[in-house]
Parts: sequence; C-alpha cells; structure tokens
Amino acid sequence: MVTRTPPRLLELAAKSLLKDEDLAIAALEYLPTELFPLLFMEALAGRCDKTLKAMVRAWPFARLPLGGLTQMPHQKALQAVLDGLDCLLARKVRWKLRVLDLRNASRNFWSMWSGARVHECPLTGPVAEDSLRMKGPSGPLTVFVDLCLRERTLDECLANLIRWARRRRSLHLCCKKVTIFGMPIQNIKEVLNLVQLGCVLEVEVHFTWQLSTLGKFAPYLGRMSNVRRLVLSHIHKPSSSSEEKHIGRFTSQLLRLRHLRKLRMESPAFLEDLTASFLPRCLKSPLEALSITNCQLTESDLACLSQCPSISQLKELDLSGLSLACFSPKPLQVLLERVAATIQDLVLEYCGLSDTHLEAILPALSHCHQLQTFSVRGNHLSMALMERLLRHTAGLSRLSLELYPAPLESYSSQGIIHPGRFAQAQAELLGILKDLGLPRTIWLRTNPCPHCGSKIVYDSDPFLSTVRNCH
Repeated sequence: MVTRTPPRLLELAAKSLLKDEDLAIAALEYLPTELFPLLFMEALAGRCDKTLKAMVRAWPFARLPLGGLTQMPHQKALQAVLDGLDCLLARKVRWKLRVLDLRNASRNFWSMWSGARVHECPLTGPVAEDSLRMKGPSGPLTVFVDLCLRERTLDECLANLIRWARRRRSLHLCCKKVTIFGMPIQNIKEVLNLVQLGCVLEVEVHFTWQLSTLGKFAPYLGRMSNVRRLVLSHIHKPSSSSEEKHIGRFTSQLLRLRHLRKLRMESPAFLEDLTASFLPRCLKSPLEALSITNCQLTESDLACLSQCPSISQLKELDLSGLSLACFSPKPLQVLLERVAATIQDLVLEYCGLSDTHLEAILPALSHCHQLQTFSVRGNHLSMALMERLLRHTAGLSRLSLELYPAPLESYSSQGIIHPGRFAQAQAELLGILKDLGLPRTIWLRTNPCPHCGSKIVYDSDPFLSTVRNCH
C-alpha cells in the first residue's frame, strides 16, 4: 500500500535540502516527483539560482509553468532557467520538459503540489528515468509568453528572453496574446519576427497609430492566422495620397483572419466612408462581437452593416459614440432584426438617439430573448418612451443589466437636471417596475451638468430605491 506524505513534511524536506545546494543538486536524480515542485518553489523564493538551473535539466514534467509562480521572475532566476534549458538543448538524449510557460496562469499546478492535493507516488528510486533517458533527440522546445509592449524598449527580463530566443533555432517562442501600448513599430517588428505568429489568438493595440503604422503592422497581423480577437484604438487618417495604399494593406491582411470572432475598433477614423466596402469585403467569417465606436459613419454605412453576412450570429454589439441623430430609424431597426436571435449585449450609448429611433426598434428588441445587457444611456428619451421601453423588455428573462438616460422631463429648459422633476421621474419608473411585477434593477444616468460636469446615477428595483452622486 502506497502512503501519502503530509504536505508540511514535504515542505520541511525541501527547505532542509536547500541548506546545501551541492547536496540538493546531487540528490535530484533520486528525488521523488512530488518533491520537485516544492523544491523549485523554495529555490525560487530563496534565490538558489544554481539549484534552479539543475532542476530545469532534471524536471520530471512536460511543462514548467513558471509564470504561475511569479508574473516575471527576477533577472537571475530567469537566467538560471534559461541556462538550464540551454543544457537540455545541447543534449543528444531525450528529455521530459517540452514547455516553459511564462504566462500568468497554471496556478493549479503549484497549489496541487504545495498541499491542496499531493499525488501518491513512490518515495524512492530515480524519477521518470525512462522518459528522461529515452534514445533519440528531442523536438523543438516551446516557450509561452504573453507580450505586453508598453515602453520604447522592453523591460529587462523580457529583453533578455528575446535575446536568448534569437540565438536558438530549436525553439518555438509562442504568444497567445499581444498587447501594444506604446512601442515604436520597428521595435515591435523585431520582437514579432521571433514569435510563432500562428499561435497568437488575441491582439490589442491601445495606442494612437497613424494609418501608415497600421499598414506596416498589417503583414504581421495577416500571419496571425488564428487570431480570434482584435482590438484597435485611435487609428488616425492623414490626408495624403498614400492613404488608400495603407488601407489596402490592412484590409488585404484582415481577409486572412478566418478565425476572427471579436472585432473592436475605437475611433477608427480610417473607416469613415469606408464601412460600406470594408465589412462585407474583409470579414468573411461570422463574428461573435463587434464594436465600432466614436467615429463618423454615414447612414449608408449603417445600412450596409445591417446587411453584412458576418453579423448574423452576433452576441455583442457596441455602436457607442456614433452620431445617429440625423439617420432614418430604418437601418438600426433592420440591424437589430438581423441579430435578435443571438444578441446578448447591446450598447448604444451617446448616439443621439431619440424617441423615434427607439420606437422603431421596440418590436425587434422584444424578440431579443438572449439579451443580458442593454444600455442606451446618453441619449434623449422621454418618459413616455421609457415606459414603453420597460414594458417591451419585461419579457426578456435573461436581461440583468439595464442602463438608461434620465427622461427629458427631468431637465430644465437650460439642460440642467431639476431635482424635483428627477425625483418624480424616479417615482414613476419605480411604479412601472412594481406594476410589471418582476424583480428588476435599472440604472438611470443624467447628462453632465453644463456648469460643473457632475452626474447622478439612480439604481432602483421594485423594493428599494436609492439615489447617489457619481463623479
């Protein structure tokens, strides 16, 4: 019968062994598998870099999830791990370790071996000897890391990793998420040249780019053929003869993203007057989420969007900040009808919508039975329309988050919120909710005061009402 070693005893054994690093290294060949993670954690915490290097060479698991222990190890610890990998890469025998994972994940691995659950295993004998000493060379080693490119230059640890990877051919540097905040495009290209771009699943650009910069980035984006989520923020469109060339580069590469499911574009100035051809031509696969915010689109753009085949399965739609005040209600109505069967989150904030627009979409809205979030705050709606809106959405059982503007009757002729009128509107809306007889919470937000810019948020349910300031 195999007995289970108490976690506290394993921890004490690991600490005792590390008192003499040479002894600890010599013992690795005969160390029980269950002691490896605990010893590694103690060696990392105690900065026993010599032991870390030796443990990487003898690691008895296929994966070393270093990122689950620390977001990025200190420089000497990372160098010790990389030196250990170099020893493996130089071997002519097979080794067990296949993946070094530097992402902030895989915490369950370490918690399992630190006491939450300790696997039963023999306490004597060589560890995974057969798998460590199989004949034949090993294939490429894979290193997983999430790239967050924030500054003009890489932080020291990431820069060291990139330099190390650049010199190793039998290595796959894989990244599932690339986030860009402020690095020059030339530096970005140098980093991406080392990455297996087919591994990338998410790309986020949170930095103001010129259209020419997007054009230079486009070839790399096109090679990220498995990307499922793309976020672009603040792409400026200069008035130049090369504008069409850069747009062409981007759209041609977007065609290659056949697994794209979530697309978010904030302030995409280059889309203006282009949406009518951009979406149908560049988005061939069905999207789950689409966000186009804070840019100027035409009514024909919106009409084209409503007919785009790729939106037929949308779960999330955000068109906040698009100026729809002068548009006919018809394109918005058709758009909502197209997505009614699948839509879960619908956000139409600060679009200049009036009663006429909302009246047009009420029938389609009442058929959005998967809807969970609905926000039209920042628009101009009357109390009568608000009542109709609440009644039309009463049958949507999944709806849990509703954000509305304070009714127009709550304001003075100068556009300033009137406390008495606002209180009356609250009471009327609460009465409607009670009349509907279903547990429900709504949020009301006023427009910013034209003098001080403050807002008020109103949270109500059929049984409790509170008013609070939101600055």
